[in-house]
Amino acid sequence: MFSKFFHSPLSTLNSPLAMMSELIVYYISPMEKAKFIVPNAFTSISFLLGAASICWSVGLFSAEDAIRTGAHFIIICTLLDKLDGFAARAFNASSDFGAQFDSLADLIAFGIAPAFMLLFAYKNMATDWYEFHKVAIFAGAAVYMVCAAMRLAKYNAMDSDSYPDYFSGMPSTFAGVTNAVLMILLYDYNFFSMSSNALYFPLVVMVATGILMVSPLFLSKLKKRKSRFINIFQLVNIAIVYVAGFALVIVEYLMFLILLYFVVGFGYGIINREKIVNDQGFKSSKS
Repeated sequence: MFSKFFHSPLSTLNSPLAMMSELIVYYISPMEKAKFIVPNAFTSISFLLGAASICWSVGLFSAEDAIRTGAHFIIICTLLDKLDGFAARAFNASSDFGAQFDSLADLIAFGIAPAFMLLFAYKNMATDWYEFHKVAIFAGAAVYMVCAAMRLAKYNAMDSDSYPDYFSGMPSTFAGVTNAVLMILLYDYNFFSMSSNALYFPLVVMVATGILMVSPLFLSKLKKRKSRFINIFQLVNIAIVYVAGFALVIVEYLMFLILLYFVVGFGYGIINREKIVNDQGFKSSKS
């Protein structure tokens, strides 16, 4: 086991200190690498749940509540996506591999899975409408998937550190969970049995969230604020979201929080766009 130390450049110095340093590196390196397991484990689970969402949506495993289950998996992926980022920062385990792996998992869970969810929701629950509008439905789903892929590629290539306190465009996680929570509500309230004109609604939402992902609009990140009230409000609701998301309860309240974040976050970004560009550009150049 130790033979490699006697053939290394340091060991040729016949220095006990050099030998000791190599032994430390030999035993510490695996421990150092182990810290990357936790965030990548969350990403792996999210990746697999995204694939499972597609399988359930298309009816591969179960026809009963298939669309609802597929949407629930997307919601869980959203929660895990935040946990893998938290774990990476907590363990100081951020890496280029982790960033690329996370983007691939995001594309499956928040780009492809929601599109399949919508396609098969129409196909299974609004069959006649689907037959007359399948081209439009597929086109809308395709726009959404391409926008999600472009959003993730753009974020990795250019935007990850450009604006420390804001997202440039709608994050794919936010777009995915918006469509998933909406789908569960539509399913629970028998939306797909309504009149034909109303059936355009989820398709319009999907296309709109796709366009927002590649838009230049700013969305405030959930971060610690100067106001104690806002910080408490954020923490309490984050806790509620995790409980409600995993247990799939009070879905209406989840939708309310999504709309609140959407209106307040994008509204503030639109009103203060010039200030954000100047201030965040200065912060980014300093870092």
